[in-house]
Amino acid sequence: MRIPGEAEIRALHERHAPSREAFEVVYTHCVIVWRIAERIIETAGLDVDAELVRAGCLLHDIGVYRLDDGDRAPGQYVRHGMLGHELLRDEGFPEEICRFCSCHTGVGLTRDDIVRQGLPVPPGDYVAETGEERLVMYADKFHSKTRPPTFVSGDSFALRVRRYGKEKVAVFEAMREFFGEPDLKPLVDEYGHVLV
Repeated sequence: MRIPGEAEIRALHERHAPSREAFEVVYTHCVIVWRIAERIIETAGLDVDAELVRAGCLLHDIGVYRLDDGDRAPGQYVRHGMLGHELLRDEGFPEEICRFCSCHTGVGLTRDDIVRQGLPVPPGDYVAETGEERLVMYADKFHSKTRPPTFVSGDSFALRVRRYGKEKVAVFEAMREFFGEPDLKPLVDEYGHVLV
């Protein structure tokens, strides 16, 4: 499988971003997620394909560009994963790359979650399966594209995910145990985004 390089991924973001501001917010977030994942790989000594993780981190949120202002309403943002999967598929990427988009939301979306919550995505299981997918999903939890962007502590994310059920907290805590808590302070200092 050919894994796209950083220049190719950046060009893809630039081509699909509806504005320079959207590009800056989404692409910067994706770079930060990669830097978090890179730290986790180094400190946890993980046996993952680092190049695949890099591509997954840099591409996981590309579907955000396909949302319009109405889609950013509560409950609609969840569509960005499927939209990113479709975008990458349309660009000719293999399923292994596309899945980083559709399988990173929350701590994974199951068919039951979608039906129970009435989510606007096709019923199915969108759950990280490989070590690379799980790491991208996990690293993503530590940075948010909110305005202004913020870094998110593990404790803060655990509180946020609690509203979706105790089982979601358990999934996150298991990932936290396996991957460890990333040291965000150097990135907080570098980017100037607050840690919540």
